[in-house]
Amino acid sequence: MDTFEIKKHKIWIMKSLRKGLGLGRPDHGQERNMFEKCPSCNTVFSRKELEDSHHVCPSCGYHFRMGAHDRIRLICDPGSFEEMAAGMTSANVLDFPDYRQVLKEAKQVSGLNEAYVFGRCTVRSYAAVTGVLDSSFIMGSMGATVGEKITLSIEYAQQHQLPLIIFSASGGARMQEGTVSLMQMAKTSAAMRRFSHQGGLFVSCLTNPTTGGVLASYASLGDIILAEPGALIGFAGPRVIEQTIGQKLPEGFQTSEYLLEHGFLDRIVERSELRDIIGQILKLHERRRSASWNL
Repeated sequence: MDTFEIKKHKIWIMKSLRKGLGLGRPDHGQERNMFEKCPSCNTVFSRKELEDSHHVCPSCGYHFRMGAHDRIRLICDPGSFEEMAAGMTSANVLDFPDYRQVLKEAKQVSGLNEAYVFGRCTVRSYAAVTGVLDSSFIMGSMGATVGEKITLSIEYAQQHQLPLIIFSASGGARMQEGTVSLMQMAKTSAAMRRFSHQGGLFVSCLTNPTTGGVLASYASLGDIILAEPGALIGFAGPRVIEQTIGQKLPEGFQTSEYLLEHGFLDRIVERSELRDIIGQILKLHERRRSASWNL
């Protein structure tokens, strides 16, 4: 879409909004906030268009990052989600400089108390525990509280014999909590091992980006590992890896498409299809459980 077409598109959107909603002429700041530009194809569209398309570019299919509650509304049956441990927040246990201010700003930006939101819900009428990491809260990083909440969601699913679905979007361990954050890798992985040994189903959904200690722990332990198109998935950045091994890396080697081709993922799923695909997985799991009970 050229510059002239973009301008025409914006004018049409603004006229439609004012006519349909009875709005006066917005100021320049409001107008900027009403539009998004796709980083992949440079198409400009309204925020409402983006929300209606589940935060996927209507022109090229680029998947924008998605907040925790938007993700929950997309996946869970309407009105079924019951959040747990919502009041848990992080503390500056290491007295890291400015960490309290960082947490305060993250809460204001995201509207969350912490980066991980989880609860009980149904997906296509099948009961499950669903958790979501929100990258708008300190890049979805995993500190002590996030690690504890993830562990609680695993243990709740195990106790109630429910399948577990976790959507990861993270930069890895939270540096402001030092080794305490690194310990969460072992903690969440151990909890996932206990859950797996009890026959629990874990569906791990990797979104853009899933990196560092999150990928290196629970997120890669799924019985079924799904990913969204074009997601960045990897432990370290390509520059660090190239400097370490002294070799040039393949093009796009940390994308979900490359990882699917090389066997790390089970399937890449368009965002609009996620609820149906997860519902099918839960249906198959429920049939297996029913069959084992009848034996």
